[in-house]
Amino acid sequence: MAVKIRLARHGAKKRPYYRIVVADSRMPRDGRYIEEVGKYNPVVSPKVIALDLEKIDEWLAKGAKPTESVAALINVAREGAPVVDKKVKPSKKAVAKAAKAAEEAAAAAEAAE
Repeated sequence: MAVKIRLARHGAKKRPYYRIVVADSRMPRDGRYIEEVGKYNPVVSPKVIALDLEKIDEWLAKGAKPTESVAALINVAREGAPVVDKKVKPSKKAVAKAAKAAEEAAAAAEAAE
């Protein structure tokens, strides 16, 4: 039996919340699992990564393989480094609105002089 440590998705549409679970590789993503070993919430800022590293180490010793995403989360949890959020690129409307506000502020400053 191939055992994996992987993410099981929960939460509402466009509001993901993940449980890190130990499951048989043949089971569906959100299906039956053997044990829950952590939680990951990428929506809140700062991101919440709560892992039971002792249980994870036990399962790794038994031969369980973590997925790439879970392996990255385990490394972050072991190092204790904060998760870096991606830069959010402003929309074209937001950039145009900011430029217009800057022009109006400059015009108001000239009129005040």
